[in-house]
Amino acid sequence: MTDSGSDRPTIPELRIGQGFDVHPFSEDSGRSMVLGGVTFDGPGLAGHSDADAVAHAVTDALLGAAGLGDIGQRFPDTDAAFAGADSMALLANAADAVVAEGWTVANVDCTVVLEAPKLAPRRDEMQAGLTRVVGGPVTIKGKRAEGLGALGRREGVACFAVALLVRSVAPSGREDGGTS
Repeated sequence: MTDSGSDRPTIPELRIGQGFDVHPFSEDSGRSMVLGGVTFDGPGLAGHSDADAVAHAVTDALLGAAGLGDIGQRFPDTDAAFAGADSMALLANAADAVVAEGWTVANVDCTVVLEAPKLAPRRDEMQAGLTRVVGGPVTIKGKRAEGLGALGRREGVACFAVALLVRSVAPSGREDGGTS
């Protein structure tokens, strides 16, 4: 890639964001478990929205990388408008804000820590849905806590996410493709 006004190569600007979310299992037997936009069998997670810990961690990673705050600032759990919200819709809103700032999602990598359910049978479905919403490749890894702590005792689910954003910037500091 070169700067449109010279033979100098463009310099990609890179930003990394890290996201984390954790939710306990709900005592509400009517609540569904949603992870990465996919509904699983088993007890649901407690939270103000649908409590999708994967979508929440990805949202925080994207917002953080773009310097746009965090999920709590953008979608506060004190706002009744977000009660029961579809976390994939919140993620789509955050992804749109990241793109509006001139960023492209290079990739997002997630590690989900839980004893059950097993993610492997639905991993491709989760990755495909998240990739579609985010606009860049998303990978999911499931890990067990091996019986240690609250997660190991099957009290909830945690997710860590790392996002890499990129935008091409000409050496003069203006975005690639701009005019002088």
